[in-house]
Amino acid sequence: MKYEIKPPPALKKEIKVPPDKSISHRAVMLSSLCKGKTVIKPFLKSDDTLATLHCMSRLGVNTYLKDYELVIEGSGLQFPCNNAVRLYAQDSGTTMRILSGLLCAQKIPSIFEASPSLERRPMKRITIPLRMMGANIEGKRKGSNEYPPLTIIPVKKLKGIKYALAVASAQVKSAIMLAALYADKPTTISEPFQSRDHTERMLKLFKARIRKKGKAIICQPTKNLISPKKVFIPGDFSSASFFIILGLILKNSQLRIKNVNINPTRCGLLKVLKRMGANIRIVNKKGGYEPYADIIVKSSKLKATKVAEKEIPLMIDEIPILCVAAAFAKGKTIINGVEELVIKETNRVSSMIFNLLKAGVKVGTLTYPKKSAKQHVMLSVEGKKQFKAADFKSFNDHRTAMSMVIFAMAAQKSFTIDNIKCINKSFPEFIPLINSLY
Repeated sequence: MKYEIKPPPALKKEIKVPPDKSISHRAVMLSSLCKGKTVIKPFLKSDDTLATLHCMSRLGVNTYLKDYELVIEGSGLQFPCNNAVRLYAQDSGTTMRILSGLLCAQKIPSIFEASPSLERRPMKRITIPLRMMGANIEGKRKGSNEYPPLTIIPVKKLKGIKYALAVASAQVKSAIMLAALYADKPTTISEPFQSRDHTERMLKLFKARIRKKGKAIICQPTKNLISPKKVFIPGDFSSASFFIILGLILKNSQLRIKNVNINPTRCGLLKVLKRMGANIRIVNKKGGYEPYADIIVKSSKLKATKVAEKEIPLMIDEIPILCVAAAFAKGKTIINGVEELVIKETNRVSSMIFNLLKAGVKVGTLTYPKKSAKQHVMLSVEGKKQFKAADFKSFNDHRTAMSMVIFAMAAQKSFTIDNIKCINKSFPEFIPLINSLY
């Protein structure tokens, strides 16, 4: 059933976005490895995070969820389950990739299954380093890659390694770090560009021995993690980004978004938007294992910019909504190194191009270097003032769907989108929050 998007009036609002999805996943996993109770509040109840929670329950961990408070009763580094287990990651790549690092160190065999969409996403990037650590993990081989389901067999021990990531990926890095907790010696991980550091911060909160040396992360083995007893999860920056852009491109508007995570490795979008002339203020800053603050945005006349490849890992989930900002900016915005978007829930490069073209935006890609084994993708978006009414497609991708809803609200024309149910993957409150703005 199509969802009709109507132009809103000028906005002067204060809003909240749901708890951070990335941190919610990690809080559940690490709390499950501690002895005793950990209270996680507020906890994001989305399709993805509930997939992680269900996997923990299948592994014998006691979990109690009421409203937005989650209590985890862990029993230590080995999960309570004593028998072979079959797990289902649903459509959550974070669940499958990160949790696989822990499963490789357990004393029980597991089969890790996924939705048809996630079965199309490559897993060799985690199976190779985990096998280097001595893990017995195999995916379904297709051509030169491996895909879900993953089969994991217990091994006597894991070994510490030195590993250089080919692609800056927080999920791959996290899988290795969690496996490193069980290794016989320290593990060193280096990445070409810095990616999100939520796992490093969370491990320190749970008293793991982990440090950074230049571009390298050094993880020490541990015999136990210590729960902080309570874990507060700030608002999700990726969820906030849709409303940050809305506040910038909708005329005569101002939004204050409360208690948003401002981890420097997460909010690279803010630097890019400020280069584009965005009126953004960060106020009411608060510390902790993850910093958070209120973000105030006002309508702005945006101008085009160039985004470097090294900036992408710090804003990987925000590229679709950045394309929306670029469509309203003066000039042509160039975004380099977006090839990782091709292997998300859908090909987000193609999905955004399809929708923006329907609205009359000039948008396209260029592959470079032409004769290299490792090719990069550059995305260009040329801004304009007037748009064509259109029927958008979500391609069953939550970030594409939310991005096009924001585009339609600011374009002041008649638009529809074919599917909003997919938004529940990360932001179930999105449509109710949108409706509250009218």
